[in-house]
Amino acid sequence: MSRALCTVSLQKAAKHRDLPKLADFRLWVQAALQGAGRQKACEVSIRLVEADESQALNLQYRGKDKPTNVLSFPSDLPEAVLDSLPREPLGDIIICVPVVYAEAEEAGKTSQAHWTHLTVHGILHLLGFDHIEDDEAEEMEGLEIRILDGMGIANPYE
Repeated sequence: MSRALCTVSLQKAAKHRDLPKLADFRLWVQAALQGAGRQKACEVSIRLVEADESQALNLQYRGKDKPTNVLSFPSDLPEAVLDSLPREPLGDIIICVPVVYAEAEEAGKTSQAHWTHLTVHGILHLLGFDHIEDDEAEEMEGLEIRILDGMGIANPYE
């Protein structure tokens, strides 16, 4: 991969062992950006949280009273502000640690593969991809599959 275009910051509000390292997240973010054809310098914040924080955020922003695996909060700065910044803030990704591990185990895949998938998924949301409508889901999932395949990770939707 070429030189990273994106600065990644990582906050670990969850107290688990064996969490991915900042270098892992940087690799996954860069792969997602390249896979989506993103060329502009950017920055992303990733926060690893426990179930209670994920549930509170999911309720507040999506009206769903349960923890979820990943939440994405795109930056919404005005164009005039973005033009003055050296790196565009794409936004924030919140990943719920216990949900990641539970889903990986339930699906019979490695936690590393699931961490990678959810990071790529979150980045694509920050870039404007969605999966609400069938055609949008097909596009986003196809892109995820190609990006993950480029990192040696099997199709997460099979």
